[in-house]
Amino acid sequence: MDTPVSFVSDGIDIAGDLHIPDGTPPGTRLPAFIVLHGFIGSKDKSHAEIMARLLESLGYAVLRMDFRGCGKSGGKRGYVLCHDQVADAKNALNWLSQRPEVDPARIGIIGHSFGAAVACFAGAVDQRFAAVISSCGWGHGERKFMGQHPGEAWPKFLAMLAANREHKERTGEALTVPRFDVVPMQEHLRKNLSPNALMEVSADTAQSMFDFKAEEVVHWISPRPVLFIHGADDTVTPAEQSIRLWEKAGQPKDLVLITGTDHFPLAAGNQRMAGMLKGWLDVHFPVVRA
Repeated sequence: MDTPVSFVSDGIDIAGDLHIPDGTPPGTRLPAFIVLHGFIGSKDKSHAEIMARLLESLGYAVLRMDFRGCGKSGGKRGYVLCHDQVADAKNALNWLSQRPEVDPARIGIIGHSFGAAVACFAGAVDQRFAAVISSCGWGHGERKFMGQHPGEAWPKFLAMLAANREHKERTGEALTVPRFDVVPMQEHLRKNLSPNALMEVSADTAQSMFDFKAEEVVHWISPRPVLFIHGADDTVTPAEQSIRLWEKAGQPKDLVLITGTDHFPLAAGNQRMAGMLKGWLDVHFPVVRA
């Protein structure tokens, strides 16, 4: 069962949905997850919602949320800065830890794509997160963009960033650019995006992502468990990003590359990822009700 909720992050109203498994006895305090959506996406009708419902079915309380500037949350539409999203995740933890249904000592964080990068960074800098799961994430923005904009596309992408800096110096405002000019995605994969996903984004967002390097802090997650999941055939975010994060993380850490899988490993009810995730959780973050 999920219920619409909201909380405040840096004075901005953040929209969420709180999932509590059916049949949970009154007074029970459950382990929980905060679920973070992908690049200018949404908590609704998305890979994030699939994740949330899977975790709920496994017995966890779950908070899925829209980052500021996205979905039903407040903030300037399409103006998404990585460290603001880290703040949103930490403020989500503040709110969720006060819920009577949740064990405040056992709250993990899971994100997909952009949300995975934020989850890794937030989990590293805030020791209150008890476990971290990254799905098709990235740890080094500049290197990620190089993989997404190969060959002649790379100088074109850098020119877009430079044009934004020049435009801001002249006008004080950032340029707005098409989302697929920032994060390219093959046409057949776009059906996996939420209908609430934004199609335009501030070029400041691209610069923020370019500068964001979760791999520099990912080792701080240890000794808490961290799992990196990536489609081995991901055409959106290069799989080397998760491999490098895993290399830099401390123990306990696991890396799973799913063959025959692109950027949305839970799409179309992919039971391989669902089963693998359950197995990892049973070992590292089991459902034990307080």
